[in-house]
Amino acid sequence: GPKVVSQELSATLLEEVEGVLRRRPVIWDNLYANDYDCRRVFLGPYTGRAPGLMPRLHGLLLNPNCELQANFIPVHTLGSWFQSELGSCAHPDQAGTWIETAADLADSQGPQEGSYSPQEALELALLDWVAEINRQALEPGR
Repeated sequence: GPKVVSQELSATLLEEVEGVLRRRPVIWDNLYANDYDCRRVFLGPYTGRAPGLMPRLHGLLLNPNCELQANFIPVHTLGSWFQSELGSCAHPDQAGTWIETAADLADSQGPQEGSYSPQEALELALLDWVAEINRQALEPGR
């Protein structure tokens, strides 16, 4: 994005970057990074990334919090965002161009492009995080 920690990324911005690089970019997303100030911890959902970005990307990496357990919600909600992107049924072909087939559309049961809800993703992540904490509490030696 235009900043070290960009609150929003849009398809328009990625088109500009692609034009300069002459290829689709790989994003190293600092949205949750706190290595510059470990007193800050970001626990909210993956947000500020427009639906439909995947066709404009060669990859997306999430720079995590320094505290391992604090990454559960960001990584979980990134997974939900990514699933909603895959729900568009677009797949890269051999040349890296995204294509969509009628069979893909008929078989799709996942969320459709643009269906990502940060609030719903957060609620799912919290449920799974509580279940994980409870599971770990019951394990001997933890």
